[in-house]
Amino acid sequence: MHSTPHAVEITALNKWYGNYHVLKDVELRINTGSRVIICGPSGSGKSTLIRCINGLEAYQEGSISLHGCQLGLNPGQSAQLRRTTGMVFQSFNLFPHLTVLANCTLALRRVRGKSKGEANEIALHYLTRVKIPDQASKYPAQLSGGQQQRVAIARALCMNPQLMLFDEPTSSLDPEMIKEVLDVMADLAQTGMTMLCVTHEMGFAREVADQVIFMDQGRIVEQATPEKFFSSPENERTRHFLDKILH
Repeated sequence: MHSTPHAVEITALNKWYGNYHVLKDVELRINTGSRVIICGPSGSGKSTLIRCINGLEAYQEGSISLHGCQLGLNPGQSAQLRRTTGMVFQSFNLFPHLTVLANCTLALRRVRGKSKGEANEIALHYLTRVKIPDQASKYPAQLSGGQQQRVAIARALCMNPQLMLFDEPTSSLDPEMIKEVLDVMADLAQTGMTMLCVTHEMGFAREVADQVIFMDQGRIVEQATPEKFFSSPENERTRHFLDKILH
């Protein structure tokens, strides 16, 4: 019997920016259907790590496999793997000159070759899922930050990804808008989607994650269930981080 490949498998990953060693011997296995939160101080390599997973950053040593296929072995396969991965950024990265609906259907039509009718139907399904179908004909500038981030999530979901990556999706939002985005992400977690999320929202981590990872200075320092991570972290640096962020 073959075991199911990990959704993400990272081995001995190292990355430098010039002389700056940003990721150091990172090892990570994420099971399909897992919800993993990555936290840590600024500059610890969290965003770089998930950008490497999505093929947005090159790395110099090690390997990354998604669903059992190694990234970077051949360009065609890497492009295919990136299409199975959805990414939501800190800044919403919506096209300002396109309506919400057009933002969501663009890749469906250009990359997946869907007809206009099919693409619109898929987009409206996911806009309903993130609770903003009534905003479909508006432009991004007419929406709140929380609504724009929900459009970005819907746009990523339209491509039917097997893995969703979130890079601090609430860090540029006003406090009252954070909850609406986290609620959408919590709903998504209930569907069994594999999720990897860089965030400082520790309440969300407790509620949604099945693993919490703490990174510091380019390394994974601790990985544990939320119960263990918050109640009895093993590493001194983790304890110091939690003391600062929770009190």
